[in-house]
Amino acid sequence: MRFLRQKCREISRIEGTGDNVKNTRGSYLAVCIGLLTFASVAFAHHGTANYDTSKTITVKGVVTGFEFVNPHVQISWDAKDDSGTPQKWKGELTSPNRLTRVGWTKSSIKPGDTISINGYPTKSGSNEIWIQKVVMGTGEELPTGTGN
Repeated sequence: MRFLRQKCREISRIEGTGDNVKNTRGSYLAVCIGLLTFASVAFAHHGTANYDTSKTITVKGVVTGFEFVNPHVQISWDAKDDSGTPQKWKGELTSPNRLTRVGWTKSSIKPGDTISINGYPTKSGSNEIWIQKVVMGTGEELPTGTGN
């Protein structure tokens, strides 16, 4: 009788281990598939496909918003087109971490500041720029670092 109980325990332990291995493999497979699925999303915003990098434009105006947040710093400003019609513009810079290393702070730009922004326009023609250069109304150029 003792022998039978011991044998049953061994069989039970072996079967339980098999289930654990199957669960572990399934979990591992699910994590790998999830990582591969979301990897493209994580890198998608770093592309330049939205911008025409073969030309640059310069737009002058008055700052209406400055967001010093990840993943990219955003500047909003009001400008006038050639006919004097007001337009709202938005521009994107690199990360706050990179800009901090070249001297930027959360208060580098404030609403009401006059700025001149130079960068790559969107291919769609919308009022957005991938910012390459920022010049304050005082003539001071804020370094933008490199990359996006």
